[in-house]
Amino acid sequence: MNNSLENIKNIYFIGIGGIGMSALARYFKFLGKNVAGYDKTPTQITSDLSVLGIDIHFEDDVTAIPDVFLNKEENVVVYTPAIPKGHKEFEYFQNNGFVIKKRAEVLGIITKNVYTLAVAGTHGKTTTTAILAHLLKESGAKVTAFLGGISENYNSNLILEGNEVVVVEADEFDRSFLQLYPDIVAITSMDADHLDIYEKANALEDSFVEFSSRAKDHLLVCNGLPLSGITFGIEDDSDYCAKNIRIDNGTYIFDLKTPSQLIKDLRVNLPGRHNLLNVVTAFAIALLYGSPTGSLAKALFSFKGVQRRFSYQIKTDDLIYVDDYAHHPTEINALHQAVREMHPEKKVLAVFQPHLYSRTRDFASDFAKSLSQFDQLLLLDIYPARELPIEGVTSGWLLEMIDNTNKKMTTKDRLIKEITASDAQVVLTIGAGDIGEEVSRIKEALLA
Repeated sequence: MNNSLENIKNIYFIGIGGIGMSALARYFKFLGKNVAGYDKTPTQITSDLSVLGIDIHFEDDVTAIPDVFLNKEENVVVYTPAIPKGHKEFEYFQNNGFVIKKRAEVLGIITKNVYTLAVAGTHGKTTTTAILAHLLKESGAKVTAFLGGISENYNSNLILEGNEVVVVEADEFDRSFLQLYPDIVAITSMDADHLDIYEKANALEDSFVEFSSRAKDHLLVCNGLPLSGITFGIEDDSDYCAKNIRIDNGTYIFDLKTPSQLIKDLRVNLPGRHNLLNVVTAFAIALLYGSPTGSLAKALFSFKGVQRRFSYQIKTDDLIYVDDYAHHPTEINALHQAVREMHPEKKVLAVFQPHLYSRTRDFASDFAKSLSQFDQLLLLDIYPARELPIEGVTSGWLLEMIDNTNKKMTTKDRLIKEITASDAQVVLTIGAGDIGEEVSRIKEALLA
């Protein structure tokens, strides 16, 4: 499988339920490969994969691996860097000479010989990628897109229309994006994050600089980033810029200034200035790729969003319930801005589940500031994901720093009771952990 996936019959995924991993699993299943895998916990994603005929188990146990995947001549193992040390199945494959690839390496092989559009950034890349894939598909391009979230338009994190162009979310975690071969690159943001991997913020910046140099045709950068390229922004002097912004019944209407034209009255049904920036980015990439402007404008209006990205669960005059994946202070600030802009004068209850001990520790004072802005706050325990606890770093410790009189700790067991007891007209569930699994129950209780 050095540079080809043609001859491989079986692909086994360790961490198959991850958003990026599951998109690859769907892709290979579609190509007719045998696909199976392990994940720690059953979720909606693993159940959707099972429906496709993909064998998944949830115990880290070599004997649970189907026999066909134990033939190392015909099998490739794909793993996520998020798996914990000492994983038995991973060690088995490693010790027995199997071909083992990181998810990003596999994406690198897929993108090597196809025209590739890659979106990178510490925030905004999932929504931008999903908008871009939708714009291209709707304007007639034969696109394959690997998304870092479930697109509401397709109820999938994979779009498979053909192999003329690939759209990929370029992940900075573990420097994964340096495995890709992009033709057009967009960089949305470079805030400090993943300091467990990068340790220093300038190391993260260096990796973005290195990634930007991989763009064969065009490099687009958010105005203000320390990189030189084609710029995009909102109401500034960018090459691609949103101007004359209005809001009409929850819909943004704006004009897009490009280096060669002014495209008037574009409409998009996504709340928040951060999403407007994502739209400008995706539109700019699509124009540089060569998509026709008229069909792009129509496609933009029909974009429904990404699950868990300012995802309206309930939207009535009396009650708003929004679920969002925000897990970094900058993202929480963007969510707060969007809520206040779209639903002014309403009392807002935020339910937050911190994600990773290291991120909570590294950004504690910023989290405290961003969470203090809501009218009422419920804080869940930290979701550990790949990490072991860090002494002294707890949600209780974070709660102490938050300057809000209406704040308290809660548990998943008490969550619905606490939410339904609140008189807030806007409810937000926020976080990248397993809080997303609670959404349907919360929605049901609020509608009861």
